[in-house]
This record gives sequence, structure tokens and C-alpha cells, in this order.
Amino acid sequence: MVSKTFNRYIWLLNILLQKKELTFEEIRNLWRDSNLGDGTPMPLRTFHQHRKAVEELFGVKISCNPSNGYHYSIDNPQALRNDKTRQWLLNSFTLSNIIIAGHNMNGRILFENIPGGADYLQSVVEAMQQNKILEIDYQAFGSHRETYHMEPYAMKVYRQRWYIIGKLKEQDAIRHLALDRIIELQKTDTSFTIPKNFNAEKYYANSIGIFVNEELKPQKVRIRVYGKQVDYLRTLPLHRSQEEVLTKHEQFSEFQYRVCLTPELSTQLLAMGEKVEVLEPQELREEIKKKIELMFNYYK
Repeated sequence: MVSKTFNRYIWLLNILLQKKELTFEEIRNLWRDSNLGDGTPMPLRTFHQHRKAVEELFGVKISCNPSNGYHYSIDNPQALRNDKTRQWLLNSFTLSNIIIAGHNMNGRILFENIPGGADYLQSVVEAMQQNKILEIDYQAFGSHRETYHMEPYAMKVYRQRWYIIGKLKEQDAIRHLALDRIIELQKTDTSFTIPKNFNAEKYYANSIGIFVNEELKPQKVRIRVYGKQVDYLRTLPLHRSQEEVLTKHEQFSEFQYRVCLTPELSTQLLAMGEKVEVLEPQELREEIKKKIELMFNYYK
């Protein structure tokens, strides 16, 4: 369980992100009235201890502006929001705070289930920090058990699964392994060096999902989107390269991407059903058409 002190750090950071700026008097009274508080205002000494801890843990500076009534605020909140790892941690611990503080929330806050593999998270992260090769007994769906030796470069969560991305010695190539398909895992004493040109963000820059084919080149993909699906894509883009290039109010919008034609791209487009039409490239349009015809045959 997360310590009460750590929960207080998260509370302080969240309250400043939400309120933008507060005096110490406002902070101590908000703490008194919060679910995590014990009904008494926060002492000044405790506040400064928590303030320093937040700076160390999340890399953000909480400053006081004496010219504006001694208001406290976060110097650069956007830096925290742009740091995906710290933002994910903040979101996770914030939910933990809510659940711990509000016992009556049991059964009212629902999470997506990650089927397995969490037991290996600590060992994988340690191997990444220490640059140690992992020995993994692995069984993919529809395959038999195999032993791999992987240099763990990065990790990624995708569609309720944790994945390790790194160089697989047996295939001499970068691959991904799902943690929930691991049977046994152990960190070896063998060290490795991450290639200087490897960057996880760049590795996935032109792909949707977890699958990357380094032989594929990104192409222009254009789709026409109908109805409410337009708003869903505007607020949750299919890919970072998304551009809305044409809008016909109350009829449709057209979106354009620069991505590789991977299986996951087709899956995502098909998942939007009749709300999406692929306009180009022609090969992707034909692929989607064939899959729709195959599905139609199932329902004859």
C-alpha cells in the first residue's frame, strides 16, 4: 500500500495543478477539508517538507510569488504533462488516493483488467536500469514454449497488456514480448549496451499499436469519417500525425496520417465500422474491402 505521506505529496501536486496558484492559508484549509486530512490544517513545516519532496519526485518546482500575495504555484506544469512516465504515475497514484480515502468508492470506480505479467514488472525495470540481459521462457498464442535471451530496451502498455521491447538474441532483431505470455523470467549477469540510435518514441513513431515492421515505409493514409466518430477522433487521435484536412459540417470529415500499413492499423479502422471509409492508399482500401467481404460471408 502507498504510504500516507506519499499520498499527501500527490494531493499537494494535484491541488496546485488544479487551482493554478494558492496561498499557504488556502492550501492548509483545503487539506483540512480533504478526505486525506484528519480535520486539522496542514502545519507550515509539513507543507515545506512536502513541497521539496514533490520537486524531487516529479521534477517540478513549486515557487512562491511574494509580489502576488505570497501565492504558491508550479513553475512549469506543462513539462509534467509532457512527461508521459511521470504523468502516468501521477494519474495512477491519484486514483489510488481517491480509492483509499473514499472507502465508499469500492465497486464504483472500474478499471480495465490487465490479464497478467505484473509480477515481472520489477525484474524487467531493474534489468533495464542495470542493462542486464533477461532469460525468458515464453509461450506465444498458438505456439510452443521457447527460451529467449532479450536485451530490454523499453516497455509499453497497449490494449491491456504490458510489453517488453528489445533485441532478441535468438532472432538478432528488435522484437516485443507480452508479459502475460511469460512462463518464467530471470535477470542474468550478462550486460548489454543500448544502441545510441535507439529511441522508443522514434521506434513507434510511424506505427499504430505494438507491431513494428522496420522494412515498411510510412505512407499517406486518408480516411473519411462520419457522424459522432469525428468528435471521438478529434479528441483521441488515431495517431500523432493526424490532420483534419476536410470538414463537411454535419456530414463528414476527412483525416490524414503518415503511418506504416501494419495489421493493427487495419484492425483499428475496422473497429470503427460503418463510420469510417478508407480513401487512400488503394492497397489499404482493397485490404479493408476484402476483410469486410469475408465478414459478410460469415453472416450469410
